[in-house]
Amino acid sequence: MTSIDAVTLEVADPAAAGTFYAEAFGLDTQLCLRASQAPTSGFRGFTLSLVVSQPADVRALVDAAVDAGATTLKPVARSLWGCGGVVQAPDGTIWKVATSAKKDTGPATRQIGGMVLLLGVADVAASKRFYLERGLAVARSFGRMYVEFASGSGPVTLALYRRRALAKDAGVSPEGTGSHRIAIAGGGEPCTDPDGFVWESASVAVRP
Repeated sequence: MTSIDAVTLEVADPAAAGTFYAEAFGLDTQLCLRASQAPTSGFRGFTLSLVVSQPADVRALVDAAVDAGATTLKPVARSLWGCGGVVQAPDGTIWKVATSAKKDTGPATRQIGGMVLLLGVADVAASKRFYLERGLAVARSFGRMYVEFASGSGPVTLALYRRRALAKDAGVSPEGTGSHRIAIAGGGEPCTDPDGFVWESASVAVRP
C-alpha cells in the first residue's frame, strides 16, 4: 500500500447515506458506501476531515450538512490555526470541515481541496511503524502525538492521532465499542492495523 484509493463507510441505509453525502458535501470518487448492521456504539475511533480554502466554504459545507440532517458537534469557529466546524452525519460518521485561512478571499464555492482520514490510535509510534512497513511514507510527524502520511496518487490523506486527543478534537467522548464501520481501500494485500482498522482491495469498494 502506498496510498488510499477510497474510503468505504458501512452504513445501515446506503441509499439514504448516498443522498446525504451528495447534498451535504458533493462527494463522489473519494467515498464508497455499503450496507452493514455490525454493532457499534460511541466513538468509532476515526474522523474524516474536508480541507477547504477559506472560512466561507467551511460555513457553507457545514450549513449544507446540517440542512441535510447532520448534527452539529462543534459549531464553526475561528482559532489560532484557522477556522473549522464538526458535524456528525446521520449514519454516525464524524466530519470536520476546516481551513488554515482566517479571512475570506471571495464567495463560497463549496470546493473541497482535500480529504483526510484521521485514525485515533492507542500507540502512535506502533501504528506509524505498521504503516511504514507496508510502504507508506511520512509527510509530517510530531513524536508520539501525530503522524501524517504522504497521500501519493490517492484522493485521501491518512493521519494518525491519539484516540483521546482525536475524540476531544471532535467534541465527543473517547469511549466506544464494536465495529469501526469503515474500511480503507488501497493497493497491496488486505490487512488489519493494530487498532482494528481494515484495509482491503480497492476492487471491493462499492460506489454510492
